[in-house]
Amino acid sequence: MDSNEIIIEPVLTEKTNLLREGEGKTYVFKVSKKANKIMVMRAVSDLFKVRPVGCRIINVRGKVRHNRAISKNSFRRGLGRTAAWKKAMVTLEKGQSIDAFEGA
Repeated sequence: MDSNEIIIEPVLTEKTNLLREGEGKTYVFKVSKKANKIMVMRAVSDLFKVRPVGCRIINVRGKVRHNRAISKNSFRRGLGRTAAWKKAMVTLEKGQSIDAFEGA
């Protein structure tokens, strides 16, 4: 797999911003479902020219969504799910950072 296929997009939330600002800089990415830790660390080093120290991977389940306006007359009509995805938390060496995130 190519590095661009492994890392899909960064996850930018309040919690991930706090992780980036900490002493051990941790960046969170949405990654391909076929990717493993070694592939993610290699892709981060190729794309952003940094040295990752560690990587944690989490499979995020899809959430059940209800549309109450549609399901007023029927029990199952307004029921759906969001897509499941895989999240990678990559920790960098001390003193390194990804410039694309710092400017955002």
